[in-house]
This record gives sequence, C-alpha cells and structure tokens, in this order.
Amino acid sequence: MTPNKIVVMPKPVIELTESEWTVIKSVWENEPCAAPTIQEKLFKQTEWTYSTVRTVMDRMVVKGLLTAEKVRNLTLYRTAVTREQAQRGELLYALKHAFNGALTPMVQCLLDTNDVSREDLDKIKQLIAAHEKSRGKNGKK
Repeated sequence: MTPNKIVVMPKPVIELTESEWTVIKSVWENEPCAAPTIQEKLFKQTEWTYSTVRTVMDRMVVKGLLTAEKVRNLTLYRTAVTREQAQRGELLYALKHAFNGALTPMVQCLLDTNDVSREDLDKIKQLIAAHEKSRGKNGKK
C-alpha cells in the first residue's frame, strides 16, 4: 500500500433475524426505551414474555444492532443501525441468496408482482438516469 493512498473499508452488511426485525422496528419508534416497554408494545403481535424480549435485545446489543445504557436500575436501549442500513442488508441478503447475486432477475421478479405503480416506475427510471449520469457512459465513477 502506498503511503498516500486512502483505503475505504466496505460498510458491514447488517443481517437481522425475523425476531430482530420485530424488535428493532419497535425500538426505532420508541427510543430510547426499556425492554418492558418493547415487550408491552409487541405482546399482542408476538405474545413474548419479558424475558424473551430482554434476551433478544441483549443479543442485539452483542451483535451491534442496539446499544444499552444502564440508568440506575433501568437499561435503556437505542438503535445502533439506521433503517437504511438494515434495509440494505436485507436486500443484499435476498439478492445473494435468492438470486445468486443477479440483479436483473430480482428486478424482474419485483416487476412481475404487478404491484408496481406508474409513479414507482417513473421514480425508478429517474434513479437509473441519475445513476448513469453520475457514473458516466463507461459505468465507472
């Protein structure tokens, strides 16, 4: 490596389990929050006990998905990842595992659902045009 070269490390891919998605969505809406608050918010949907929620949240702290701060006898949790990071991780996981990394079949599958509105198609076209413009004709920055 040359002394003046700047090396950019790739962002780590965030992968969440179904339970972690359930918890992190609730934390995003209620942060900072304690495990009893999340358990109460999720009970009708999941029927999880406090100990289940606390275990999931503590594991998410270890994985770097949440942070925990002890305030007297209460642990307050905050998210350590953004919605965009989590969504990107989920999308890249699906692309890798369900489509063997091939983007075109994944986009075709989404279009085949017939749930794509005219507005969505127009926005997608604008995104592609802006992407092409920023990368130039040869596809490189």
